[in-house]
Amino acid sequence: MFDVVIVGGGPVGACAGVLLARGARGAGGLAVAVLEPRPPAPLPADAPLEARVVALSRASERVLSRAGAWARLCGPRLAPYERMRIWHESVAATSDAVLVFDAADVGEPNLGYMVENRLLQSALLEAFAHAGGHIEAAPLAALEIGEESVRVSTPRGTLTARLVVGADGAQSALREAAGLTAEVRAYGQTAIVASVATAKPHESTAWQRFLKDGTLAFLPLADGTSSIVWSADDEVAAALATLDAAGFAGELDRASDLALGATRLVSERATFPLNKVSAHRYVAQRVALIGDAAHVVHPLAGQGVNLGLLDAAALAQVVLAGVAGREDPGALGLLRAYERWRKSEVAAMSTAIDAFDRLLAHGAGPAARLAQRGLSWVNRAPELRRFFIRRALGLSGELPEAARRA
Repeated sequence: MFDVVIVGGGPVGACAGVLLARGARGAGGLAVAVLEPRPPAPLPADAPLEARVVALSRASERVLSRAGAWARLCGPRLAPYERMRIWHESVAATSDAVLVFDAADVGEPNLGYMVENRLLQSALLEAFAHAGGHIEAAPLAALEIGEESVRVSTPRGTLTARLVVGADGAQSALREAAGLTAEVRAYGQTAIVASVATAKPHESTAWQRFLKDGTLAFLPLADGTSSIVWSADDEVAAALATLDAAGFAGELDRASDLALGATRLVSERATFPLNKVSAHRYVAQRVALIGDAAHVVHPLAGQGVNLGLLDAAALAQVVLAGVAGREDPGALGLLRAYERWRKSEVAAMSTAIDAFDRLLAHGAGPAARLAQRGLSWVNRAPELRRFFIRRALGLSGELPEAARRA
């Protein structure tokens, strides 16, 4: 019998697992199992950098440090970035109207780190195993929620726990099995992800341009290349997908306004449709949802995994505090405290991100023009700019203890 079974061993599920297994300061951890049907293969040190990367905030760095995973990430594949340059297609990439966020403005060494998703997952699963966690290489087959426990069935057998956590993504099987519903809304956009070499150095800077039909971001990687995330309207993305490498690079050069010079694809392109997912409830008796199983936001702000890691830290904090007070970790009253906390925080971020997409990437009319001019206004207001930098660092809002400065 486990205290907690987590369905999904991606970065968010693995993070929740290790935080629960390690326990709170001065308190013991819990018996935790993670269901992950496809644990990642080790990433060879000399393997090319993968295009699918995560932008980790300072808050996420602190959570990962508390989880014992940060030291496993530090190395030549981790890329700190010091600045962000954000502009609308109505101005030139070299214009004074470009919004610039610089870590030096708030006395920080950087704004965060770019890390490959597979490396992050591997580091967290290793930390989880080191903390005594059990990894079950099997998917969820069935769920039975009882008064005193929950039975999690897999093709390899059945695990029993007092709490089951859904961290199995936007199409969460656990969410469906538990009878929790979600609102799903298509953005009408497709994300294109690839690695590119650029004629100019990326200067440890994340570059983002708002276009009339989407958003284009260049994320700096440790080997000097960049990972692009091009969120384009579906019909535009479909046309881009038909182009050969040279044709795609030409369209990328046009869309980027050659901010980093001419580009060249150095990886395959991957595409995925963009949907917003909002679970109506994050919890039920003996069930909690975290990460994409609870909420999916537009990738333009790079906040998806960061929000999920904060979910993991918040849930672990609530559950461990409850157990220390002799409460049942699966009790609905305890889990609702987590839901109230994180649902309001995620809603605020999701609303802001949707406003950026609506007004800056697709906007027309007076409100959109005002928002587009607002980028240059923020650039000329140091205190307002510092406010947004702190938001980008993930250092505002009601943070879990694991995300606060030690």
